[in-house]
Amino acid sequence: MSVSRTITSKLQSTFLPTVLEVINESYMHNVPKNAETHFKVLIVSEKFEGKALLKRHREVTSVLADELKSGVHALSIVAKTPAQWDSDPSVVKSPPCLGGSKL
Repeated sequence: MSVSRTITSKLQSTFLPTVLEVINESYMHNVPKNAETHFKVLIVSEKFEGKALLKRHREVTSVLADELKSGVHALSIVAKTPAQWDSDPSVVKSPPCLGGSKL
C-alpha cells in the first residue's frame, strides 16, 4: 500500500473525519520522482472538539508515528473541528521549497 493510502486509512479509522485530504507535496521538493516524503493533511473531525491545536497535531502525529519514522520527512497538518471548517474552509497554500542549500 502506498504511504498516502496508509496515512488516509489510519486517519480515517482513528478520527472518523467529515473532511480528509492527504496531499503528497513531494513533487515540490528535491526528491526522486514519485517519492512519498512530504505531505499536507487536512482533517476535520468532531474528535478535535475542545482540544487545543497543539493537542490535535500531537494526536495526528502519534497515529502516523511509523510513517514519520520510516520515510515521511515532512508533515503539514491542518486540523479543524466541523464548526471551524464551516466558518472558514480555507487552507493556506504550502510555500515553495527553498532547499537546504538555497537559503
